[in-house]
Amino acid sequence: MSTLAPLRLLRDPSNASEGNQSNATVGASGGWCQGLDIPNELFLALGLVSLVENLLVVAAILKNRNLHSPTYYFICCLAVSDMLVSISNLAEMLFMLLLEHGVLVMRPSIVRHMDSVIDMLICSSVVSSLSFLGVIAVDRYITIFYALRYHSIMTLQRAVVTMASVWLASTVSSTVLITYFHSNTILLCLISFFLFMLVLMLVLYIHMFALARHHLHSISSHQKPPAAHRGGSLKGAVTLTILLGVFFICWGPFFFHLILIVTCPTNPFCTCFFSYFNLFLILIICNSVIDPLIYAFRSQELRRTLREVVTCSC
Repeated sequence: MSTLAPLRLLRDPSNASEGNQSNATVGASGGWCQGLDIPNELFLALGLVSLVENLLVVAAILKNRNLHSPTYYFICCLAVSDMLVSISNLAEMLFMLLLEHGVLVMRPSIVRHMDSVIDMLICSSVVSSLSFLGVIAVDRYITIFYALRYHSIMTLQRAVVTMASVWLASTVSSTVLITYFHSNTILLCLISFFLFMLVLMLVLYIHMFALARHHLHSISSHQKPPAAHRGGSLKGAVTLTILLGVFFICWGPFFFHLILIVTCPTNPFCTCFFSYFNLFLILIICNSVIDPLIYAFRSQELRRTLREVVTCSC
């Protein structure tokens, strides 16, 4: 998959400086440094699946008034962010294919402008997806530990302010990133943001995991532990483990790639890692496919609404 600038620079930062030296080192390091040849069809297929999934989630939440609550609004925003990931991927793919096959002919200045627009959409979707994953973690934490005060803490007005702030911050940060993409300071800010979200989710989910484990032990201490409560605690603990695992697997390699760009852009081991950039993009798109399965489709009310939406569309 061809990537546009500045994403092309992220894929192969060695081109920015000492490119010949880096390429020679990579060539001498063995075939495993050549990366993976991921077909364009895979990008398109995953993008379409993610787009359809998240579109269904948004349609179901908008259709069912019972789902008009801050929790589901945050899930809806995450679905929209994941849709932007899919749309930007599909738009980039189609744009590059049309240019490469001569179907679309544009002046270089217009091409650069289109590059910037698509890159800004990609960066904005990445930042907003990460932000809403963190917001959902905070919302779940409040639901569990402050259940009686949840509706007074997470009011509709605060939810709207939170969502608007995330979208505004994502748009501004993506504009700054595209404008100053050559600066390591920008990459460091993006890396710091990811680490902050990772630590935030770790702390909140580990605390919730510990509560579920304590609840399970409390139930087990009785002579006749209720099977339903025991299963619910185990299910909650497993869900939290899956959430953290999926987040780290899907997002970790991409941001580790950014860390290596800042710390060792011409090191032979780093350049080998850079050659797998397309795989890291695939993982991010896979995260957009998995998110609805974890955050949305587990809700019985939302699944029922989804069936109604699909039935009406058919």
